[in-house]
Amino acid sequence: MTTSVTLRPLGRTGINVPPLTFGGNVFGWTIDQATSMSLLDALLDHQLNFIDTADMYSTWVPGNQGGESETIIGNWLKKSGKRDRVIIATKVGKSLGDKPAGLSAGYIRQSVEDSLRRLQTDYIDLYQSHEDDKDTPLSETLATFDALIKEGKVRAIGASNYEADRLAQALQVSADNHLARYETLQPEYNLYDRQGYEQALEPLARAQGLGVINYYALASGFLSGKYRRPADASKSARGKEVVEKYLNARGLTLLEALDSVALRHQASPTQVALAWQIARPGITAPIVSATSLQQLEELAGAARLSLTAQDIAQLDLASAW
Repeated sequence: MTTSVTLRPLGRTGINVPPLTFGGNVFGWTIDQATSMSLLDALLDHQLNFIDTADMYSTWVPGNQGGESETIIGNWLKKSGKRDRVIIATKVGKSLGDKPAGLSAGYIRQSVEDSLRRLQTDYIDLYQSHEDDKDTPLSETLATFDALIKEGKVRAIGASNYEADRLAQALQVSADNHLARYETLQPEYNLYDRQGYEQALEPLARAQGLGVINYYALASGFLSGKYRRPADASKSARGKEVVEKYLNARGLTLLEALDSVALRHQASPTQVALAWQIARPGITAPIVSATSLQQLEELAGAARLSLTAQDIAQLDLASAW
């Protein structure tokens, strides 16, 4: 019998989510529709029902136009009839191909209808600005999101890839104009890449009660421990980039600490790296992806792994910036 996953409040949205978010960028990219659907079914079996995608996934794949991930999720929702059992997050603002993008009222209006159609649903649980648009007034963007919430098309809104000062400005614009506010933040964050989030975004997110669903939670796979020497660069499409960025004295010290904690818990470095994030005050649910049922099984184990204060202190020290 699988132990149940403890749900957490997603900031002040009123939505409760499991301690891991599943990243839907793999759907229609590294896995086809049939495999994607089997993974979506398995996610629910593991009580991991929070799925994050974006309208532009996966424009980087030759032959794709964008919208592939949402389309696969929508096909699964229609086939399974499980819309009421999942929490769907998607994003707007990055370009699909050659079309200009951004966060203008007109662009958001068009994009939300496109996303709803692809997802085959009449509402999106969490609709996020994929990146800041400094050419559109924050008041215009937020007023548009506010209207979508009032129309029942969106339940809550969030911000991805915002700098702390702009996020603070956006929250102030919402407060001053009685508009819906960004209730979540999606930053890059993991045991290796800590400074960018911890320095300015973390204090703001915690003070404002934002939910945080961080991406690159495993540092592009480095924290899984599969890249330990330069020759390991051949293990994946992005291996060379991972080795160049992370395979250094600090990275190796971090892998040693992960190995040590993993051994104590009879867990994997992947599970420990995620459990450290889940245990950090202010982090709601790190985003992780899997391309096989075996990988998903390992990730699900991280949601049930409790680290001790000693474990956390050891990892804090090894990853200090």
